Amino acid sequence: MAESFDVKLEDTEYTPDSSYLKESWIGDYQTAYQRFLDDPDAFWADIAGELEWFRPWDRVKDWKHPYAQWFVNGKLNITHNCLDRHVTSANRNKVALIWRGEEEGDERVITYRQLYRAVLRFGNALKKLGVKKGDTICLYMPLVPEQVIAILACARIGAIHSIVYGGFGASALNARIRDAKAKIVITADVGNRRGKRVPLKSIVDEAVVNAPSVERIIVLRRTKPQLELYSEMELDFHEIMENVEPVCEPEVMDAEDPLFILYTSGTTGPPKGIVHTCGGYMVGTYYTTKYVFDVKEHDVLWCTADPGWITGHSYIVYGPLAAGATVLITESVLDYPDPGVWWRIIEDFGVTIFYTAPTAIRMFMKFGDEWPSRYKLDSLRIIGSVGEPLNPEAFEWYYRLIGKSTCPVIDTWWQTETGMVMVTTLVGDTMKPGFAGKPIPGVVTDVVDKEGNPVPPKIGGLLVIKEPWPAMMRTVYNNDERYREYWNTINTYYTAGDLAVKDEDGYIMVLGRADDIIIVAGHNLGTAEVESALVSHEAVAEAAVIGKPDVVKGQAVKAFVILKLGYTASEKLKSDLTYHVRMSLGPIAMPSEIDFVPSLPKTRSGKIMRRVLKAQEMGIDPGDISTLEE
Repeated sequence: MAESFDVKLEDTEYTPDSSYLKESWIGDYQTAYQRFLDDPDAFWADIAGELEWFRPWDRVKDWKHPYAQWFVNGKLNITHNCLDRHVTSANRNKVALIWRGEEEGDERVITYRQLYRAVLRFGNALKKLGVKKGDTICLYMPLVPEQVIAILACARIGAIHSIVYGGFGASALNARIRDAKAKIVITADVGNRRGKRVPLKSIVDEAVVNAPSVERIIVLRRTKPQLELYSEMELDFHEIMENVEPVCEPEVMDAEDPLFILYTSGTTGPPKGIVHTCGGYMVGTYYTTKYVFDVKEHDVLWCTADPGWITGHSYIVYGPLAAGATVLITESVLDYPDPGVWWRIIEDFGVTIFYTAPTAIRMFMKFGDEWPSRYKLDSLRIIGSVGEPLNPEAFEWYYRLIGKSTCPVIDTWWQTETGMVMVTTLVGDTMKPGFAGKPIPGVVTDVVDKEGNPVPPKIGGLLVIKEPWPAMMRTVYNNDERYREYWNTINTYYTAGDLAVKDEDGYIMVLGRADDIIIVAGHNLGTAEVESALVSHEAVAEAAVIGKPDVVKGQAVKAFVILKLGYTASEKLKSDLTYHVRMSLGPIAMPSEIDFVPSLPKTRSGKIMRRVLKAQEMGIDPGDISTLEE
């Protein structure tokens, strides 16, 4: 973990038109934050009271460090709040989902009533296949409405979903299926990406070998002629919904029952299965969608993430639907068929809230100002950023070109583990490029040194969360010790693993990771996972990877490889290794550079000192290397 250090801060500020603050749900930040501090439990009880519960809670929280229970003994079903609550109100025929495919004109519009009916039928289809409360279902799907239907159907019947991003390869998918002991895998024959078809089903076929828990594979068949389903394990997505009861009562869930497992990379070992529960996660994502993104009745919200990541869970599916919003989803990537496609979608559908990653913003900057300038973006009301720090240059471009120097920029900091936005600049408040903002009402953060002492303004330290919050993870699946590490590293605080700095006004700038996680285009990659993929190649004896600053992705993967005797370094071998990583983990993990080296810097206990490699790469002092072997 890092010591504290000096940081040079930007001093530019922008304040949105006063109407934003006046009309926002949260109003004045100081007043709202003080109301939370005065009585945290009453604050969260008020938010939770905006939702519907089958049985009210006995206590808002029980906190016995490092374990929390929220809305103790409360009974609910999150889909009741995402669906039933709206279909029994004036929102019955309101649009819930708008889907745009890669092909021009390939569109679907689904109302809350239609989504509700599809979820009920799919829930009953799963029950007919023997799925029970507490069973785990793995989803490996493209971003289509059927994915949202399947997610909600799992939650409807009390099954735990584990969504794996469709860009991961077979071995990564297999590891997640095995760890979660998934009973059913739901996939599609193909996903569409840049005019090509990604063969998802064949990746699943490979991944379920040596996955004994899997009983059935449900396939959404998109191609014509339809893919043939061979084994008795394989079923068609739409066919299983035929001849089932149209009514599927929501499973009564305890607030602390698990809702989903989502795997995220750690600094060592296999990916961590982060476990989120029904009650607290529902309240946290509903609250942040409504109050942070300031969602109003006629908003069209487009979060450009994928449900394979936590951002998609929280701000495509659960938060917006609980808040009764209209959500846009699309398979379109930002530069196909041209770099204007996303701006065209905003113009076509009148998107009002746009939430994307700094990587995407930096890509657009590279394409030039003329692309967004071709489209009418005046429907936009709020623009947001997620996944990694938004550097000041990207903030300025985003605010000026996309927000027309009027839209508030909601630069958010949070994690898979936190479940919901934790730090941001709320709508209407003064924005400072480079700074995410302050902890939202309901969250207590600080920047501290290794001993947990707060560091002064302009001095860098470690970002910690000092008090529990509703959407916090409850454990790491099958590995509670890893969960406890988050809370036992610095005092009794939750340690995020990020370096940060505060200014005199309490605004927080997140500087990046303090450990061995690489964030590529907003996606967490564990060094161990990429190194393991490299070492699985027959030519590789040892490997180390680091994150290297990249103008577009934020960080790119650089690999250092020691070859086995008998193998010779060559450009062809570099290409083979890159392809090998791609096939093992997916395109996100591909090294952008590979250096063949005779040795790696290690401690006497054999741990690779990646920070020494990083320091050499960046031309900076590596600091204390007393534990270095050579």
